[in-house]
Amino acid sequence: MVSQMQEWLDQRNTPVILTNSGVSGDTTAGGKARINWTLQEGFDGIIILLGGNDLLRGIDVGESRNNLHAILEVTAESKLPTLLIGHEAPSNYGQDYKAEFEQIYQDLSNEFDIILFPRIFDPIDKLGTREEVRVIYFQDDLLHPNREGVHKIVNELGPYVLELIQVIKESR
Repeated sequence: MVSQMQEWLDQRNTPVILTNSGVSGDTTAGGKARINWTLQEGFDGIIILLGGNDLLRGIDVGESRNNLHAILEVTAESKLPTLLIGHEAPSNYGQDYKAEFEQIYQDLSNEFDIILFPRIFDPIDKLGTREEVRVIYFQDDLLHPNREGVHKIVNELGPYVLELIQVIKESR
């Protein structure tokens, strides 16, 4: 996703260099464990996309919330402009889990006054039923978007990244 977002920004003559500090399969606990180390690189802003693997593992909502909160405390203390990207939880853990998990992102966005892209897969999901679009826009595992799926996400996420860039400029 990072390379496609970089292309999207380059096409708009946006002088920004994105760095992928993500780890495949990472959970919010992994992000929490790495946040201080990650920020040693001296970034001007950060995009946080964590929680999907927490969902796949059915990790306790409170634990995921606490981990994301801890990450955002570090970014706030560093005065690092932040874009948080949320997830839609599946219903297989029950409606309470789904509602609680999805609320994490809005709550933290409000608490830390940061930009929120509510749900990473919304740009794909709004194209049809989950079963229809997953076959077209996802890899064979039906969990990870393929190149075309990422393209759909990047086109809608891009304006939020531009907003983050504007916040970075204003904070200087």
